[in-house]
Parts: sequence; C-alpha cells; structure tokens
Amino acid sequence: MNSNATGGTPMATSPLTRAVLEIDEYAAGLGWDQPARLFALVDTARLRAEEPGLAEQLGVQGGDEEQPGVLALTPVEQDELPPGTPLDEFLGTIGWPDAVAGCALTVERLMLPPSAEDSAPEDMDEAGLSRWVAEHPERQEVRMTVGVLRDGARESALRLREKDASTEVLTGAGLVPGLADALASTFDEAG
Repeated sequence: MNSNATGGTPMATSPLTRAVLEIDEYAAGLGWDQPARLFALVDTARLRAEEPGLAEQLGVQGGDEEQPGVLALTPVEQDELPPGTPLDEFLGTIGWPDAVAGCALTVERLMLPPSAEDSAPEDMDEAGLSRWVAEHPERQEVRMTVGVLRDGARESALRLREKDASTEVLTGAGLVPGLADALASTFDEAG
C-alpha cells in the first residue's frame, strides 16, 4: 500500500495506477455524496487513431509523456448507473467491447475499523446492519476507486472524507478485492 506524498495528482508508475488516480481526482472535484460512477479504460493511442473526434471531445491529445510502445489509458465515463439497482447486480449485466482495455468504478461507502466490526449485533438483516454502521461513532466515509484491466492487473485508490487530500490517498492492488473481482468479471467471455 502506498501513501502519496506529492501535491496534486501523485506520480504513478503504471498506466492503470495513473488512470485510477485521475478518476479519484475527478471524483474529488465533484465533492462527496455522489453516486457511483463507471468508466471504460481505453488505450489512448488507439482512441486517437480510431476515434479522433471522440479523443478531441475528451481533450485527449498526444503528450510528450507518452512513450512509443507504452500503454496510456484514457478513462471514459459511462452512463449513470441505474438508481435502486444493487451494484453487484448491475455489474453482472455489463459486457465490454474488445476496444475497452479495462474498467474502473468509483463508489462511496461507510466503513468501520475491525474492532467495531467485531461488535456488530448478530441476527441483523442488511437494512438494520446498514443503519447500525451509519450510526456508529467510529464510522469513516471512504471513496473507493478500483480499476482492472483485461490482463488481470488491478489497482485501487482509497480516500477518506476526513482526510480529503490528494496527499492522503492510499493506493494498492489489493485494497478492495471484492470490488476488483466484480469488475474483472465484466470481462469474462460470458459477461
């Protein structure tokens, strides 16, 4: 897990990490209490070559930072997720065209430290558990941005509402494994 220590969008080593951090910054600019947002991740060079109009509309330009033969990814926000549909059910309906190299999702959730989770009342239905978490004094609001590529690469960025700064974003491939698995399943042959 990496903590970023530079101003603005932190430097990232992989194209997927850069794309996830770009999406995190975009979501941060929209503020908190936002709906989940889904993004296709497309090869920037392929986008410029095959869809120059769309690339121009998205503000994608050839940059000096791009190196020949090195993948650069452009996040393309998708339509709003259907309200009232559970996220796991919605992700089960997605299938991506071959031109999409990966996908990412940003979503806000409440989380508790492990010590608080151990004190959860037993025999509580999902609605009751959600209320219990929402009212717990140790709850933390977190924005999770998770990206996956067709080749299996994964990356996540976590931003706590109480530490809402680019320098406080945590990154790591295994931070949100369940969500990464759900996103990866959108690339299954049957998906």
